[in-house]
Amino acid sequence: MDSSVESIEKITGLSEQMATARLKEDGYNELPSQRKKNLLSIMFSILREPMLLLLLVSGLIYLFLGEPRDALMLMSFLFVVIGISFYQEQKTEKALEALRDLSSPRALVTRDGEQRRISGRDVVREDIIVLREGDRVPADAVVLSCSNLLVDEALLTGESVPVRKSQWDGKMVSAHPGGDDLPFVYSGAMIVSGQGVARVLFTGVRTEIGKIGKALQGITEEDTLLKKEISKLVRVFFLIGLVLCFLVVLIYGLTRGNWMQGVLSGLTLGMAMMPEELPLVLMIFLTMGAWRMSQRQVLTRHTYAIETLGAATVLCTDKTGTLTLNKMQLAVLYVKGKIYNIATGVNHELVATAHELIEYGILASQLDPFDPIDKAIQQVGKTALEGTEHIHHNWTRVKAYPLSRELVAMSHVWEAPDHEQFVVAAKGSPEAIAELCHLVEPDRQAFMLVIDDLAGRGLRILGVAKALFSKSDLPEIQQSFKFELVGLLGFIDPVRKTVPQAVKEAQAAGIRVVMITGDYPVTARYIAREIGLVQPDQVLTGKDLEGTTLEELRERIKTVNVFARIVPEQKLAIVNAFKANGDIVAMTGDGVNDAPALKAANIGIAMGERGTDVARESSALVLLNDDFAAIVSAVRLGRRIFDNLKKAVAYTFAIHVPIAGMSLLPVLFNMPIVLMPAHIAFLELIINPACSTVFESVAEEKGIMARPPRKLNEPLFNRNTFIVSLLQGVSVLIVVFTIYCYALFVHMPDNECRTLAFTTLIFSNIMLILTNLSWSKNMVSIIQATDRVVWWMLAGTFTALALILYVPLLRTLFHFQPLSLTSLGMALLGGILSLLWFEGLKWVWKILYLRRICRKF
Repeated sequence: MDSSVESIEKITGLSEQMATARLKEDGYNELPSQRKKNLLSIMFSILREPMLLLLLVSGLIYLFLGEPRDALMLMSFLFVVIGISFYQEQKTEKALEALRDLSSPRALVTRDGEQRRISGRDVVREDIIVLREGDRVPADAVVLSCSNLLVDEALLTGESVPVRKSQWDGKMVSAHPGGDDLPFVYSGAMIVSGQGVARVLFTGVRTEIGKIGKALQGITEEDTLLKKEISKLVRVFFLIGLVLCFLVVLIYGLTRGNWMQGVLSGLTLGMAMMPEELPLVLMIFLTMGAWRMSQRQVLTRHTYAIETLGAATVLCTDKTGTLTLNKMQLAVLYVKGKIYNIATGVNHELVATAHELIEYGILASQLDPFDPIDKAIQQVGKTALEGTEHIHHNWTRVKAYPLSRELVAMSHVWEAPDHEQFVVAAKGSPEAIAELCHLVEPDRQAFMLVIDDLAGRGLRILGVAKALFSKSDLPEIQQSFKFELVGLLGFIDPVRKTVPQAVKEAQAAGIRVVMITGDYPVTARYIAREIGLVQPDQVLTGKDLEGTTLEELRERIKTVNVFARIVPEQKLAIVNAFKANGDIVAMTGDGVNDAPALKAANIGIAMGERGTDVARESSALVLLNDDFAAIVSAVRLGRRIFDNLKKAVAYTFAIHVPIAGMSLLPVLFNMPIVLMPAHIAFLELIINPACSTVFESVAEEKGIMARPPRKLNEPLFNRNTFIVSLLQGVSVLIVVFTIYCYALFVHMPDNECRTLAFTTLIFSNIMLILTNLSWSKNMVSIIQATDRVVWWMLAGTFTALALILYVPLLRTLFHFQPLSLTSLGMALLGGILSLLWFEGLKWVWKILYLRRICRKF
């Protein structure tokens, strides 16, 4: 079988040109259920918005009253609001479509003679795919070569027991899933163990899973705490608005005798009280937040992770590939009692006594390796031993003994033309190799001292052994061979340059960074010191955790940040212990057995490059580049998103107070009506982009990573935020209503009074937006740091205001009159004064904050 493996590994696969042509011919490897929303579904969801229905009813009432111009204007606003909503929905859908592409299962294919990871949707017919433990099969394929390949086809057959796969004999035609020893694998099935190489037969709807209509899961939305809180706020506002609406209709009809105008006033108040922006704001913030994270190489599979990130108190990370580069370099050799340091560059010079160690290291490795360890061994062999008797291109591998839970070592059996016996090469953990070689106790103790010395240098250690076996039936297990120790290989996996600073930043943000690795304690300590972990010398090992109860583990983990020699099952116990201590846990994982721990963590983070599909499907986030620094960057972005969402909700509540007040007070005090449905619609054209686009794009607050994590159950709109927003809204209402009363007192015409009050409200709204962009910076700093989104919003607002004030047709439709420079100055001054107190409050907060900082020193 293994001779066929060697021939398979030489297959070059399709060329990129051929793959592109097949993709155009057959389409993407995806199912119809993954298609994005069409225009009709988007339009239908928009037309269900309460605000649009209120506008439509108001327009129909104006038609009934014989006011076609007012009706036409409201209908115009209706179409403008629909257009804006449609644009935002499409923008969101495009972001989601990009995220669906990123969240598609990854496939390892061979193209142009090179192995590469691609999106599962880009797999095409005749592609050569590599199947490995934990991967999900991307398409229906025929198995060209395999070793111990077991596949879970429960998604297709309902059978929970994995089935065994065999190599294709070149004759058998495609068969239905189910049963052992079939040479076919099917899209959606999971590789349970072993490995193989297959050629794709069918993709997309032509696969077995496509025929029976099964749908792969992509990005899923859940009812998060934020979603529940926003829904609750909307319901409360709706009920209050409904009561006040009926109250206004009743008061207006009884005091003025005009019930139809009373209905219009009631509808106006209903529109003023309706915070329909909030669900849209939440959707835009989370969707665009997920997109921003993907730009930082973090894929959000579940949006609840965005709101949870800011509350994370413990960040559990593995070592290899996350804290380090996962690019192993062979740095040290141990042969016949001596340690040799070799150069880590391109050219390698080896002493003669080390040649055999490299020779058997290569024989125990894969022929065309993907694993970085095997690559490093082959690289040294290629540069130092190519053309010598230690490189065996004409040998044939006849059997492979894989790693197992009982013995962390693998052996390859080779048939050599010039040998009467089989040559066996083994490679694995030093303990496993010592066991295979049956070292006597004195030799074993000396051997372990060398291992501790090398591991203390931050090296990953592998043992190499050799054996000969007569050309007869090979044994079932590799322990049956009589192995002889050849030596040790020491590999260095350099720490990523960005990690120490990222760890420092996380710790400053109140996040405890914990390293959980399967490596040796001494190696773990070395890396912990390199990256700057707190108390790096305190290490708990997997052996220490054996038999430990949850209560005991909860106590032991309170001061330990380094866990070594940990198996995947113990990761779950560590996560549960942290959670039992009240921590919010984010945890990284890449293997099949990491899935339970990833599910149990508050935020499961899978590896995008080296992680399995099982791990990715069990996680909330996926690191596309496997870099630890990206996690900290995601935490920073998560905090920013929550902060900005909080500001947007606070602003939305604050601005609705004066709008509702100016709709209600004139009715209660028998004054001329200020706000009509058209005015509310105009204000919504400012509020919607402001609370969605403007606040979403605001830069993070200074010191965002210098404060402790927030409580997970901390409400978005808490008591303090409510009080501040209410005071902001009431102060604006007082100023606007005072100016309106003054205008009536000096006997300005009704339309001019309305114009002055409305203009003051517009200026106050702009001030409200600007001052809420930052709750720490003063107005001057905010304006200096303002981005172009805000400037576009301000330019659009002032342009629209100028048009409705000074274009006769629009001015008539809004029932306005031109304002003098004095009146404009009064409106501007009123807008500034309405929130001057809040700017002063910022200075007080800043002084109190500085005092707290000073006390720490």
